[in-house]
Parts: sequence; structure tokens; C-alpha cells
Amino acid sequence: MDFYEDQTGAVQRKIEWTLNLLRKIERVPKKYFDHMTGTNGLFEVRVEVGNNIFRIFAFFDKGHLIVLGNGFQKKTQKTPKTEIEKALKIKEEYENEKRK
Repeated sequence: MDFYEDQTGAVQRKIEWTLNLLRKIERVPKKYFDHMTGTNGLFEVRVEVGNNIFRIFAFFDKGHLIVLGNGFQKKTQKTPKTEIEKALKIKEEYENEKRK
């Protein structure tokens, strides 16, 4: 929520639009939602507003519920390793809490 609340109104609206797309259609285009290569079950929600690109990492809980993790503004071609590591840590913590 911190990432979302730090964004402009236009970015927030586009994030909401993209998340609604994920809820409503069965086959979401890779342009908006894609698996992160080399990770175990980590996906990214892709949001573009003008020339700005934003990513929100996500993963599935039992195949039906999409859990959102960390978000960031993408400024380079390659996704920062620190952001991927942060997302994987969030995923691991979530899964550990579910097992308790």
C-alpha cells in the first residue's frame, strides 16, 4: 500500500485498471502480467503511464488468489536484483505465515 499511496493519481488509476484486468479476464496479456524468468512462482504486474514504467511483484496463493508484494518504478531495462530479492523474501514470509 505504501508504494501505491506514494504514486500520483494517474499512476494509481492505472494500477487499479491493471488489477481489475487481472480480476476480470482469464488470459491476461504478458504486457500487463508476466512470470519472472528464473524465479519460483514470482510474477510482475506491469503498469505504464506515459514514459514511466512501474512494476509490482506478485505470486499466487493456491492458484487463485494473487498476492501483491513490493512495487517500484523501473528506470532501467533490467529489473534490479534487489527488488527481485525483496519480492522473494516477501513471498517466503507469506508462505511461512500460511503454514503456521
